[in-house]
Amino acid sequence: MHTDMRKVISLILGGGRGTRLFPLTKIRAKPAVPLAAKYRLIDIPISNCLHSGINRIYVVTQFLSVSLHQHIRQTYRFDNFSGGFVELLAAQQTMESETAWFEGTADAVRKNLRYFDDEDCDYVLILSGDQLYRMDYSDMLETHIKSGADVTIAAIPVARSAAHALGIMRCDDTGRVVGFLEKPKTDEEINMVAMTPGWIDKMGIQSRGRDCLASMGLYIFNKSLLFDILNKTNYSDFGKEVFPAAIRSRKVQVHLFDDYWEDIGTIRAFYEANLSLTTPNPPFDLFSADKPVYTRARFLPPTVIDGATVTGSLVADGCRIGKGTIIENSVIGLRCIIGEGVTIRNSIIMGADYSETDDELARLVTNGKPRVGIGAGSLIDGAILDKNARIGRHVQVVNNLGLIDSDEFDPCYVRDGIPIVTKDASLGDGWTMTKSK
Repeated sequence: MHTDMRKVISLILGGGRGTRLFPLTKIRAKPAVPLAAKYRLIDIPISNCLHSGINRIYVVTQFLSVSLHQHIRQTYRFDNFSGGFVELLAAQQTMESETAWFEGTADAVRKNLRYFDDEDCDYVLILSGDQLYRMDYSDMLETHIKSGADVTIAAIPVARSAAHALGIMRCDDTGRVVGFLEKPKTDEEINMVAMTPGWIDKMGIQSRGRDCLASMGLYIFNKSLLFDILNKTNYSDFGKEVFPAAIRSRKVQVHLFDDYWEDIGTIRAFYEANLSLTTPNPPFDLFSADKPVYTRARFLPPTVIDGATVTGSLVADGCRIGKGTIIENSVIGLRCIIGEGVTIRNSIIMGADYSETDDELARLVTNGKPRVGIGAGSLIDGAILDKNARIGRHVQVVNNLGLIDSDEFDPCYVRDGIPIVTKDASLGDGWTMTKSK
């Protein structure tokens, strides 16, 4: 079956304040958080759209959207003949609404309906801006059209042990969604919406002990229905209100997906997803020849490694890594300057937005401040260094205290047991987490 993706527009939801990703979201929107040394989270759904033949894309956000806007403007440019665009829709006051802030995902779309009301499309694809996966949305649209659905939702089979953190759906024999429960807590609640492994096997996916269908938060709506729902109700959230209401009154079809998918909703999830990309057979393939991840093109020199040992790691462009340095199972971002004798293990170093000039470096020396990068003899273990961090000599960013969550060492926070040095932060020579601020 041939599906005409020209009839689809995509809305990527940027999410709320991103409190669970703090402090990475202290100065940026969730979709702008760096990923895998040289990308940003927003590059994942946009790349999926482009590979699926969708080139009319809106990104809806309201918090700290400046860096996200800059990235989109500098990265996604289309010729004058394709009609394609990636457009940022930020919260704003209008004549119809004095309340500028979005009150949920559905409210965010409702307040921006005017921008795609005149678009020549039949379907609206709604995506999340903070997930890591690769999907051809034309397959999902084919499911939608073949089933005659009003709404189609993507779902991934999960084990019962994971169901408590996700929205779980129950379907009939045709794949129509007939029940939904958000984050079921007890076995009794899970039993209300669980499928059988045999049903999943029958759908062409090996159940492997998984008997729950988790919502991925990806929807295809018939455009007319989406407009009707949002204009006639005050629903504020898709997952909690629009989707359950559609199940009761409309035909909602499930589209099964059985590949790697990670919701980057917490620091721990972000940390583990990044480090998983450094393994010999990563669950998400950055080296796909036919479906690369697109991002901003930069004109940076190759990385220079001078007598260092690098194993099981991703290293981006424009880095300089000094003699005797050891890097293991880590992600090293753009323009990282790493001194001699540094040890980096199981860490994410996001790199820098700029390179310092000789004059700037001379002033830093005069003022006794570290340069952007990591000074000689430092140890970074199990940590995240945000962009433009200035780490002095013989610094130790290691959670030796066994903390789970702490703000005591600002500008180094601990979240989910992971020390995180904030963007533009400076740690002087000899700094360790055993010192109180």
